[in-house]
Amino acid sequence: MEHVKVWDDGLVRVVALNRPEKGNAINRAMAEEVQAAMREFDRSDSRVAVLTGTGNKAFSVGADVSDPPELWRAVPNVGWQTDKPVVAAVEGWCVGGALVLAMMADLAVCGAGARFYYPEAKLGLTGGMIAALPSRIPHKIAMELMLLCRTFEAERAAAVGLVNEVVPEGEALARAVEWGREMAGFAPLVMGAIKRMVVDDILPRGPSERWALQGERLAAIRGSDDFAEGVAAFRERRAPVFRGK
Repeated sequence: MEHVKVWDDGLVRVVALNRPEKGNAINRAMAEEVQAAMREFDRSDSRVAVLTGTGNKAFSVGADVSDPPELWRAVPNVGWQTDKPVVAAVEGWCVGGALVLAMMADLAVCGAGARFYYPEAKLGLTGGMIAALPSRIPHKIAMELMLLCRTFEAERAAAVGLVNEVVPEGEALARAVEWGREMAGFAPLVMGAIKRMVVDDILPRGPSERWALQGERLAAIRGSDDFAEGVAAFRERRAPVFRGK
C-alpha cells in the first residue's frame, strides 16, 4: 500500500495513515487503502486494531481537497465493519474528517499535544458524518466544536469524553497497543457481542452514515457477477442464471 502502513504487534494490528509530508491528509487512494486494510484485519487472526498516523505533526489534517476522497470508506462502522475493538491513537492535529475517524473508533488515546478541530462551517462544506458527535459527547459541547469551530486541546478532549486518556506527547501509539494487548487476552465473542449491540442498537446513525451504508450495499450489487449475468442475459435475450455472487 502506498499511503497506509500496516504491521502487527502480536495480536494487535496497527494501521497507520502514511503521508506525513502532507499532514497525513486523506486522499482518494488513502481512504480506499484504509478500507482494504481494515477489511483484511477483520478477516485476520488479529484481535484488536489501532488506527493512527505516522509522524507527530498530525494524526491527519482531514480530507485532501486536491484529491477528494470518498471519506466514508475510511470511517469505522461505515466503510468497513468489524466486531473487534478499534483504538484510535492521535498525535498532533486531528482535523475535519480525521476527527470523524477518531470519533467512530471504540476507544481513543491522544498525546498531550493533540488538537481536535472541525472547521467545515468556515470552509463551506461538510460530509455530514460529524452529526454523530452529539451521541458520543454532550450535545452543547459537540455543537461548540461544530458550530463555533473551536479547537479542543488534549485535556479538554478527555474531559468531554472525546478521548479516553491523554499521555505524554509521542506515546499515544504505545498506549493504544498496550490496551490492544490487554484486550487480545479477553473473550473475543463477548467483546464482539458487546460492540455489535452498542453499534447496532444503542448508538444512533446520522443521515450520512445511513446513506453511505446503503450506497455500499448497492455498489456491491452493481459489482456482482449476478449483475453482469443479468446484463448479458438481457442483451442475449435469454433467461439469466443467477448464483448469488
